[in-house]
Amino acid sequence: MTPYQTDHADMSGLPTEVRLALAEIAAAAGAWCPALSPDGTRVAYVSDRSGIPRLEVATLEQETHPAVVSGPGEEVVSVAWSPDGRQLAYLVSPYGSICAELHVVAPDGSDRRRVAGGDPRATVFAGTWTSRPGHYACTVADGVGPDADIVLVDTATGAQTVLATGGFLALTAVSADERRVLARRGPRGQRRVVLIDVATGEQQPVVPLGAPGGAASEDGRFGVDGRSVYLRAALPGLPGADRTALLRVPLDDDGVPGPAEVVVRRGGADLDGYAVRADGTALCVWNADSITELQVVDLCDGSVLHDVELPLPVMPGWSLAGDGRSLLAELTGPGDPRGLWRVDLPTAIAADPPEAATLLPSAPRRPNPDLLVQPARHRYLAADGLELDGWLYTPPGVHGANRTVVSFHGGPEGQERPVYSPVAQGLVAMGLTVFAPNIRGSGGRGGAFMAADDGPAREASFADVVATVEHLVDAGIALPGRVGAHGWSYGGYLTLVALTRWPDLFAAGVSLAGMSDLRTFFAGTEPWMAAASVTEYGHPVHERHMLAGISPMTALEELRSPVLLAHGNRDSNVPVAESVQAYQGLSAVGAPCELLLLPGEGHTIVGRENLVLLTERVAEWFDRWL
Repeated sequence: MTPYQTDHADMSGLPTEVRLALAEIAAAAGAWCPALSPDGTRVAYVSDRSGIPRLEVATLEQETHPAVVSGPGEEVVSVAWSPDGRQLAYLVSPYGSICAELHVVAPDGSDRRRVAGGDPRATVFAGTWTSRPGHYACTVADGVGPDADIVLVDTATGAQTVLATGGFLALTAVSADERRVLARRGPRGQRRVVLIDVATGEQQPVVPLGAPGGAASEDGRFGVDGRSVYLRAALPGLPGADRTALLRVPLDDDGVPGPAEVVVRRGGADLDGYAVRADGTALCVWNADSITELQVVDLCDGSVLHDVELPLPVMPGWSLAGDGRSLLAELTGPGDPRGLWRVDLPTAIAADPPEAATLLPSAPRRPNPDLLVQPARHRYLAADGLELDGWLYTPPGVHGANRTVVSFHGGPEGQERPVYSPVAQGLVAMGLTVFAPNIRGSGGRGGAFMAADDGPAREASFADVVATVEHLVDAGIALPGRVGAHGWSYGGYLTLVALTRWPDLFAAGVSLAGMSDLRTFFAGTEPWMAAASVTEYGHPVHERHMLAGISPMTALEELRSPVLLAHGNRDSNVPVAESVQAYQGLSAVGAPCELLLLPGEGHTIVGRENLVLLTERVAEWFDRWL
């Protein structure tokens, strides 16, 4: 126990059947970040079935436990299979830190070693294998300043070559001859894909500022012929119609981008991801009203050739087979932790429908479905008439007003979607109603909605918190005076904001890894994170007064409701000091509070024991105070 950690780990107040249910829900294992082998017979992925995220390899038909090929104690973040099939590149989060390292290993677990990173402040971001054997390109931030470089790593020798520098760059693609690079550049909300000439270092926007798609773009890829670039870009339009679409930009003989053309767009959906296939089609992954929709479109005219049915509502990740005829989908739903499903895809001339998706036989055991509920989409209005929405989790047998917890997502550009949520399901198992809203600033509803809380506009998103609670009470969902607030990261910050600004709005709160003072957050977070966050929150120097005004630390004396502060003790994204200083400040003014520091955890809690502990503590906290 740390000097500032309070000791209230006794869960004896919870009935035994509730504790068992909470453990079942929180300990449910998942599998994610699939990477198919080039021949399509095996898959590498991350799974926490052992208690921490590790790298596993299995055949698609394997029913026995997969082979673990990461090192003992390595917390694995992501994985990519080399085009020649000989190596796996994977990121490791050392001791829960956000400062990831790049490791490689053979698929049989041999020749495991670190090839980039290792400096306590340096961060390696996932990249891509190039077409040349043993070459892996990635983004590396040295942690000294806000910039990041694109680096080519020779995995045989460990030699590193800087391909591009200047500004905070995030690699998206490398040309077949390694002479050109596509990278995302810019802070949050203003990111644009640039084309970089490796020899000269010249950077040019793929789409000029002022042209459709020029204000914000991501995920640039070179076309199959190398004479074009594809990218996801935000197109201007009315609020709600300003969605991300697939654009194609031709390249001339000198690699100079021409005018962009829209391949496909949807007025009510954002393009989450895409893949260009050799048969002249593209696989488009849409976020349509929080649900993943998968379509095969014709690259010539953007027409939809096929809708691909998915068995679960959200697909956070996927890996396309080399022949483009199938993919391994990472799918999740309210009753299903992330798992891997084989999905057959129709081709441009397919006459027969593909077979139904199947869960890999090696998937971790699913939790007991009798313990879980299906949330319902719930829409309501903000005080200014803006439509908001969220997901309502109601305990079985509850038909009227109930003790309710409002759970705020992180980001703030994140989005509540119908995914597996151990905290929400755990609270429901306690008999509490849970509402997870998407207030303004959330993703999934276009650029204008997502930017509606930037800088000084953040006050409007704060007002949405009050409108949410008032609606839940007026609609007979929540019991007056028995509403709690919970949130992770930015959601934890929003919880503290609400508790200090409207002391009577919530009866209790839980802040997990939340910022308590935006000024100290900017000073303590990783330099690249601080630089990327200026457009979201405000400038830490020029707008310091404004940041002070929206920081809970400056109004702790107003807080009256009991608050639990939980944080991973190795978090350097939102530094753990944010919760520690809030606990110290609240204790100094006599406010009811407790601090739970989770050992070895970073910004995201991934250890099995800590996940169970956290779920129990949150459930017990709200059961006690609501």
